Amino acid sequence: MRDLKQTGFTDRLAAQAEAKKALLAKFKPKAHAPAADFEALKAKQEAEKEELRRQRELERAEKRRQKAEAEAARMEAARQSEEEELAAKRAERKARKQLTKEEQKARRDARYAARKARQR
Repeated sequence: MRDLKQTGFTDRLAAQAEAKKALLAKFKPKAHAPAADFEALKAKQEAEKEELRRQRELERAEKRRQKAEAEAARMEAARQSEEEELAAKRAERKARKQLTKEEQKARRDARYAARKARQR
């Protein structure tokens, strides 16, 4: 194939270098003038961020409070169930002791009755 443009090796190298420069120039940051109300816009954005921070902090505080209340309620329920369990054990022990006392009295009465029966 014939070279129609009659370009030499150095011409091709030069064209390649220019193309590379043009490609790199696209990625360089462009100088631009700042907006006239940049300070006002920045202040507005900072105010919005601060408000959002406050809202999030309030939400976190509310969650912590709810968690603490739930924990307190759970502890109170556990304490009450423990007290009920202890009261049930006490009542059972008292009934058992009462039964034992009645049994002792019945045995004693039986002994006295047997003694009286022997003495006659």
